[in-house]
Amino acid sequence: MTSEEYSFSKFSRNDFYEKLNSRLVDMAELNSGQRIVDLACGTGGVTKLILERLRGARDSVVIAVDHSSSALKQAMEELNGRKDSAIQFVQSQVEQLSESLKESVDTIVFCNAIHYIPDKDALVADISKSLKPGGKFAFNTSFYEGSHPPETLDYYRKWMFKAMRILRREYGLSPSRDKKVESRNHLSPEEYKILLENHGLQIVKQEINTVDVPIDGWLDISAFEDFVEGVMPGVPLDKASAALQEAVRRTFEEMNLTYVSRSWLGIVAVRAA
Repeated sequence: MTSEEYSFSKFSRNDFYEKLNSRLVDMAELNSGQRIVDLACGTGGVTKLILERLRGARDSVVIAVDHSSSALKQAMEELNGRKDSAIQFVQSQVEQLSESLKESVDTIVFCNAIHYIPDKDALVADISKSLKPGGKFAFNTSFYEGSHPPETLDYYRKWMFKAMRILRREYGLSPSRDKKVESRNHLSPEEYKILLENHGLQIVKQEINTVDVPIDGWLDISAFEDFVEGVMPGVPLDKASAALQEAVRRTFEEMNLTYVSRSWLGIVAVRAA
């Protein structure tokens, strides 16, 4: 595989995933005439959802921000021809958003990425700084305390056990346990609440949506670089991904599964006026 094949784009095309992000965008209640940031926009999937809510709102500005120049280039190509709202593309680390914006914004949407940020306190402080008084911060994540429904825990145990055994037997490798990735450090909904309130953001909406993820979703996430490095730190991507995918197939077959449920936490918080 090339590094591009380890991107998030394949997983992001799963139908259930688009519906989850669509729900978060709806929760944010976007209005015309706003400046809206799609933070960590990737190849533009969520940007497209935002634009659909603003169809015909020519006085709106959507700012698509990502650290990857290749992802931004693909997003530009995907969204080329959309004339109903102004779109700006900004290359920036998410933690440096306020430095990249020329003026404060009405809404920041951050889909499925907050769990990867090592210093969440600094991130939320910067997001609060980037919002207008009364502005909204909407985010979701499936890496939080409570994301695994209790009835799925047996699946995860078997999946990881099989993956580690395949890795050892077929490649003679084991993960480096001293290289824990940030996405493995899960916050609880209550910890997110405290984090937001510490920076003047009050939760106005919170939802937990549990969805049935089919085998293709688990195979796709097993080929996503950040996830693979999270569960098998220090292992070459190609071998770690191959072991994870083969273990998914064996576990689904052994347990006679058609899907495994997973919960997503969605939050909308408002900055104090």
